[in-house]
Amino acid sequence: MSAGVWDWSQGVWDWAAANWYFPQEPGRGIRPRLVEHIRLAYASIAIGLALAIPLGLACVRWKVLYPPLLTGVNVLYAVPSIALFFLLLPYTGFSDWTAILPLALYTLVILLPNVVDGLNQVPDHVRQAAVAMGFGPLRRLVRVETPVAVPVIIAGLRVASVATISMVSVASLVGLGGLGRLILSDGFRRQFDAPIVVGVVLVVLLAFATDALLVLAQRLLTPWARRDRRRGGPRRRRRAAVSPVGAPALESTAVAPPGKG
Repeated sequence: MSAGVWDWSQGVWDWAAANWYFPQEPGRGIRPRLVEHIRLAYASIAIGLALAIPLGLACVRWKVLYPPLLTGVNVLYAVPSIALFFLLLPYTGFSDWTAILPLALYTLVILLPNVVDGLNQVPDHVRQAAVAMGFGPLRRLVRVETPVAVPVIIAGLRVASVATISMVSVASLVGLGGLGRLILSDGFRRQFDAPIVVGVVLVVLLAFATDALLVLAQRLLTPWARRDRRRGGPRRRRRAAVSPVGAPALESTAVAPPGKG
């Protein structure tokens, strides 16, 4: 049994090494599929975040907007991704936008509630202290409210990133999808194990690497959280006054939706 597993693993490794990259055919091989997967996933996440932040700010400023917007993104999330890919094909063709636009919209169901929750959890006395120091609305948002809300926003971004990296594979049904083309086209359709295993492993590794980068980004953007833990977090969190540079990390109350296919 162990010898059979070893031979199978060695076959997968040999196939991956032989098909990693073909200099004479730049569009063929595993590496181009990985690069395409990263491009589609990261572009979708970036566009989704760029949409979620202003929409979240508007929902915090005008609370009447939040219920219809949240309902809208939840209804959109209920639409199968495959259907949206095919609906966009007549307008975007076989371009990256066919996958990026639906995936970016799907991230809103996770990112929008986290942006709103993060900004709503900024303590009132922090805002009042910023006003007393002469901070205008824009400066208060950039220097005080957004830094305090960063842990909640990044928590949602981590969930959205992992979900998007997984969903990119579905775009292989319309000729895109990066590593999904290895899994579906080279693997399932040919009933060949090696491309399936390589594609799945690379998707998982990419999701772990992206999550680790976001954790590192949060640590860099919230240095006060590390100081708070070193100096005794529970005692400091009981203090009444919290400054923008000493604010504790806030936990997100937003519930992430289940993954899509």
